[in-house]
Amino acid sequence: MRVALNRIGAALALLLTVAGCGTGGGTSVADKNTLVIGVSKDQPGLGLLQSDGTYQGFDIDVARYIAAHMEKKKPKKVDFKVVQYDKRESWIQSGKVDLVISSYSITPERKTKVAFAGPYYVAHQDTLVRASDTGIKDVRNLAGRRLCAVTGSVSWQRVTVERGVPARVVKAPTYGDCMTKLIDNSLDAISTDDLILAGFAAQKGRSVRFVNAPISDERYGVGIKQDDITGCEDINKAITGMYLDGTAAQLLRKWFGATGLHLTTTVPQFEGCG
Repeated sequence: MRVALNRIGAALALLLTVAGCGTGGGTSVADKNTLVIGVSKDQPGLGLLQSDGTYQGFDIDVARYIAAHMEKKKPKKVDFKVVQYDKRESWIQSGKVDLVISSYSITPERKTKVAFAGPYYVAHQDTLVRASDTGIKDVRNLAGRRLCAVTGSVSWQRVTVERGVPARVVKAPTYGDCMTKLIDNSLDAISTDDLILAGFAAQKGRSVRFVNAPISDERYGVGIKQDDITGCEDINKAITGMYLDGTAAQLLRKWFGATGLHLTTTVPQFEGCG
């Protein structure tokens, strides 16, 4: 009898374990009333922390839209938490944040650690120059020019290494510092994700211009736990709705429309949640 009971207990434990495997330990973001969302604090136009403690930007507005339009259960509250670039995967895995919406490019390496809903936008690596510099029409024209290289970024290497353009690299700690150097003529160009550039360009007005010659696709996804298929599917439905009801186009124009950047307002092709 004791052996039989032990076998029944082991079987029940196994069933409970299997039942929890599809939703991140039994809890999907779709079932939560509050979502903790990791965002950036220092990217104008995308995710920027204000002096009053609030956040603003395209990523912030997208996060709020998703939270309000998930089908299974609408979250009543969104808590934003600043997440560093090198902590995004570990914070999702540990549950420190439920989602990351922070110009978070979908890559094969990252997909080994987390899953992605979306993308909610497909950005492109482009180049920003001074408006008065009309000689730069694409990355090939950066040969011999001073190109900003941000610490920890590989964007400049797509120009100098992948495309073999012999630009003169000027190091800087952040893209904000790159913008300062561009304006004061300490360098000639910045090349990275166009939405990142557009946020800074919006602050500088007509003193800078986009080359509008993209060299790569950067698919911005919503980072989520790998086994939360339900949550991923709900987010994809919300993103689809955001484009179909015109909200995505409205938000893109709101944050980047004055920069001269060519914007894409059609529904992106999703990764899939399986």
